[in-house]
Order: sequence, then structure tokens, then C-alpha cells
Amino acid sequence: MKKNEEHSDNRKKKHMMKRNISRLGGSGLSLEAFANAKSKNKQYNPAIIKKQREFYKNAKNVNKFKKLLKQKNQQNDRSLGQKHDKDVNETDKYKDKSERRRRKNSAFSLEELYRKQHEEKEKERMEREAVLRVRKEEREQAETRRKAVREKMLKKTRRGQPVMKYRIEHLLETIQGSTKMAAGSES
Repeated sequence: MKKNEEHSDNRKKKHMMKRNISRLGGSGLSLEAFANAKSKNKQYNPAIIKKQREFYKNAKNVNKFKKLLKQKNQQNDRSLGQKHDKDVNETDKYKDKSERRRRKNSAFSLEELYRKQHEEKEKERMEREAVLRVRKEEREQAETRRKAVREKMLKKTRRGQPVMKYRIEHLLETIQGSTKMAAGSES
């Protein structure tokens, strides 16, 4: 009898061990293997490799950007030099009052353009701020409502029992709200 009981106990233990091993995803490392794995300084570290890749990618992008800026500056310098040469070659005959007026008008139009853009940006910023303000107010109102409902729901009697009056009111409100929503969607 004792042998049968011991045999069945061993079977149960083996069965439990197998279930645990399969549940945990196989048998784990031995203590020695774990210690050796931790102590070895391996060169492969995905996090470090990812950081290095990102660093080199950023450096490459920065270099491209700097080259583009240099090219633009060189083009601007060339065009300014050409304009300056043309201005020097022009005689005083062509520089009359009308040309001066054009320059003043162009400066004035640039100023107007800047003002218009600045005003548009200000309007957009003010609209965004107004929307954010409204959202913030709505959020605060919802939060105060939730706090009030929570307070009522957590009220207890002297003996520690929940006050059912507020809970029933809350259930009634939710039912009425759902029936209104259902009636609104049908029509």
C-alpha cells in the first residue's frame, strides 16, 4: 500500500513539475550557467548598437543640412554680386525719382506683408488658446462632477453600510440617459 501511495505521489510531483516547466516556458538556466552568462562581457548589445546607429544617422543629416546652407549662401552671394555689378554699371540717368519710389514702395509692401503675416499668426495663436481654454474648462467641470458623484457614491451610514439613495439615483440617471440615447438614435 505504501509503495502505491509513494508511487502516485511521485507521479503527481513529476506531473506538477512538467506543468510548471511548460507554463514557465521550459526549464531555466542552471545557477552556474546564469553566473557565467552574466559575468561574460559580450560585445553585442542591441541598445548600444541602436544608439550608435541613431548618432551616425543624425550626424549624417546635420552634415547634409550644413552643405545645403553653404550652397544657398554661395548662390545668394553670387546673385548679390551680380546685382551690385549691374547697379555700378548703370548711369545716373536711370536713377531718377521713379526708381527711388519703387524701392520705397517695395519696402513698404514688404512691411505690409510682414504685418499681415504677423496678424494672421496672432489670430491663429489666439484661436488655439481659446480652444485650449474651453477644453480645460470642460475638463475641470467634468472632474468636479465626477468628484461630486464619487463623494455621494462613497457615503456610508453610521454603521458603515453604503447609502443606497445616491446609488439608486445614479442608476436611474444612467438608465434614463441610455433610453434617451436609444430614442434619439431611432428617430
